[in-house]
Amino acid sequence: MFIKKSKNNGVREILTMGVFWRILFIEAVLLVYSLVYRWLAEDAGPADLFWYAVRIMVLVGIIIVFMVVSLKQFLAQKIINPLEHIAFANKAIEKDFSTAGSITLPADTPDEIKTIVTTRDEMLTNIMQVSDERLKLVNFIKETFGQYLSKKVVEEILSSTRGRQIGGTRKTVTILMADLRGFTSLSESRDPEQMVQLLNRYLEKMSAIILRYDGIIDEIIGDAILAVFGAPEPHENDPERAIACALEMQNRLVRLNEEITAEGYPALEMGIGINTGSVIVGNIGSKLRMKYGIVGDTVNRAARIESNSIGGQVLIGESTCKAVHAPLQTDPPKTMMMKGMKNPLVFYPVYAIEMDGKKIALDVPATSGTLLDIQIPLQLWVIQDKKLGTIPIAGTTVSMDENKIHIQTTTPVAPLTDVKLNFSFCLEAHCFDDIYAKCIAVEPAGPGRDSRLCELHITAMAEKDRAVIRQWMAEVAA
Repeated sequence: MFIKKSKNNGVREILTMGVFWRILFIEAVLLVYSLVYRWLAEDAGPADLFWYAVRIMVLVGIIIVFMVVSLKQFLAQKIINPLEHIAFANKAIEKDFSTAGSITLPADTPDEIKTIVTTRDEMLTNIMQVSDERLKLVNFIKETFGQYLSKKVVEEILSSTRGRQIGGTRKTVTILMADLRGFTSLSESRDPEQMVQLLNRYLEKMSAIILRYDGIIDEIIGDAILAVFGAPEPHENDPERAIACALEMQNRLVRLNEEITAEGYPALEMGIGINTGSVIVGNIGSKLRMKYGIVGDTVNRAARIESNSIGGQVLIGESTCKAVHAPLQTDPPKTMMMKGMKNPLVFYPVYAIEMDGKKIALDVPATSGTLLDIQIPLQLWVIQDKKLGTIPIAGTTVSMDENKIHIQTTTPVAPLTDVKLNFSFCLEAHCFDDIYAKCIAVEPAGPGRDSRLCELHITAMAEKDRAVIRQWMAEVAA
């Protein structure tokens, strides 16, 4: 509805001027009528008519002043003041809705104006109830779905209808992939409820660190975490924040292991891979079922990099290393040819980064530095794409502790290969379970020998087996 504005369109001005002009019009009509009647009926002369008109105009003026003053006061008290009071109260709501309250009017206010106030109060009460319920619903949705998605993603989805459309936008982000080593095999020998509680404790600690570095958790797949830095809002230092986050995650896991091992749980090991590149970010799926996610080769490469990590290690891709402008401490790059990739995968082990004037470094656990020299026959199976090789490789241990095993084999094992070990017989009435490890270095056994020495980092070992190795090392040290 269009309302034309004027300079004086308030109730007070409109009513006062309306009454004034109407009274003036009525008095003018009576004046003319009286003059015409006196002229025709009494045959009055011009002078008579003039003075008669003067007397009438003075009387009319007195009547007009009296009527205007008395009516103005009457109208102001009965109509204008109540309406202005309502108008001022409504105007105050525009600045602060909390000031909306009940309006008190005199008892002799017209019923129509009282009805306006009553209707206004009921309407405002309903609006406030609806607004409060809507606010509670929005907060409930944000809090609830913020536990399944990042709160920033929820905000983006709820802010407009565009946030719920299928599709995505191309963005440069940094992907962080973290995965526990040997958790699946560990779950097979533990109570499921206990393992879920342990996993939840781990995820709670790691999630808090990711959110503190302004990353979003895109997915939690079992014991694996997929986090994104740079979506939905990009930052200039996304790669730096991802690396610092990964280092803190590894350090936090060390402290968590101290807590859970005291409770009888085995220590957890986590590998982290980071990669930077272009992805499609948005709603993926159909109208029946969709999810906010990321798609692109950058994600696949982050997963490949993570698969080459060992427990306690942070690996970053070549693109991430080039994108970092902060001081970074790494080992020389490693190259790995992966299945389905045309170019070699290049990644760097990271140990420290300086961010915002603060150095964040991996907490290296204290070790004795000595290994137990022991020869135990074993069989080794290579694991590729989570599939166990059918032909075992024979070998013998050279030295070992509870974290590393040096073995000698006639068939070479490629570096960064995942393997399963099985000792060929029981020792001292103790039978070892399967041991899972990753080959991190290979070198010739010695001049004139065809065998190879392979350094294995243990990724999964039964706690009772670790205890036996610790006992052997203690006996040797004594």
